Amino acid sequence: MPQRTKGVVKDMGKVAVYPGSFDPITYGHIDIIERALEIFDTVIVAIANNAEKRSLFTIDERVEMVKAIFKDTPNVVVDSFKGLLVDYVAKTNAKVLLRGLRATSDFEYEFHMASMNRSLNPHLDTLFMMTSKDYFFVSSRTIKEVASLGGAVEGLVPDLIARRLKEKFKLPVTKKREIGWDD
Repeated sequence: MPQRTKGVVKDMGKVAVYPGSFDPITYGHIDIIERALEIFDTVIVAIANNAEKRSLFTIDERVEMVKAIFKDTPNVVVDSFKGLLVDYVAKTNAKVLLRGLRATSDFEYEFHMASMNRSLNPHLDTLFMMTSKDYFFVSSRTIKEVASLGGAVEGLVPDLIARRLKEKFKLPVTKKREIGWDD
């Protein structure tokens, strides 16, 4: 998906699409995106709008949060899509899907999806990246469960996400206090 600036189409170079629900985005996802930027010129974070999947955050909320997190990273494009991923990718300049793996249990599902996508588009490759050791146990599902029970998720998700989770679950939102030399 070339970017348009006042009617001029800008080439985004080597592009990868990183699809997912990102409900919510975690530091594991962010780690994959940042490392992918060392390989690709542009990473499109493609947030799936799956009406059959019950999401905590709406598609608009997820897009807004991910855009806020990457507001200072112009080579991360945040978008949403509905329907087949290969149809969405066909509208972009991407030839590669980016997928993160946490454990061997992820591989079987991801392998089947990569095979199906390749069957639907023989020019589309999937690049698997292992999540960094600090985040291999982090999943959006676990983050939501811990947060819903009042557990601390700071350090596993950006502050914005931790705050939004507390708001969603109607938990007290604590404000960060700056600690100075006089404290």
